Amino acid sequence: MDEERVQVDIIGLTTSPASGGAYALLLKEIDGERQLPIIIGQFEAQSIALEMEGIKPPRPLTHDLIKNIIDALGLEVTDVVINDLREGTFYATITVDGQQIDSRPSDAIALAVRCGIPIYVSEKVMQEAAFLPEPEEEEGESFRPSSRQVDDKESKLEFLRKQLKEAVEREDYETAARIRDAIRKIELSDH
Repeated sequence: MDEERVQVDIIGLTTSPASGGAYALLLKEIDGERQLPIIIGQFEAQSIALEMEGIKPPRPLTHDLIKNIIDALGLEVTDVVINDLREGTFYATITVDGQQIDSRPSDAIALAVRCGIPIYVSEKVMQEAAFLPEPEEEEGESFRPSSRQVDDKESKLEFLRKQLKEAVEREDYETAARIRDAIRKIELSDH
């Protein structure tokens, strides 16, 4: 692999009001400050979130099934790379036993979190689509929408309250506590 690439971590997963119910997955370079937002579908967002929170559904989701098949065949997934951006669409590859397989980034990342493998973004894509967070965003709650996603304080509070309700409904109290703290922080900034 000759192309320069940057390793990233998932730092947030939020609904994106501008994209009609889709989600924004926020990636951050490990050895830097740049962040890369990628819009993904609800199913993929749920799949990524469940795995990151350690919640195992009673039956395997599609990404669990893919991992189970790969494991059963004795193959090894080594990394995923978001390697291209064309006309606003991101492209990725999954490396399985040295062979690169074309994938949507959301599916590649859902598989990466299940396999515990690194996620990379090509430097070219980072230069084209990443941004540096504003100073107040750097400490950032993973559940606080960035200024690119939600413009005003009331929208942020409404978004967070919805996320809090959903976390409580799925009995994910750890996430609910973090969201509650983010809401309090915004509310206290008024005083």
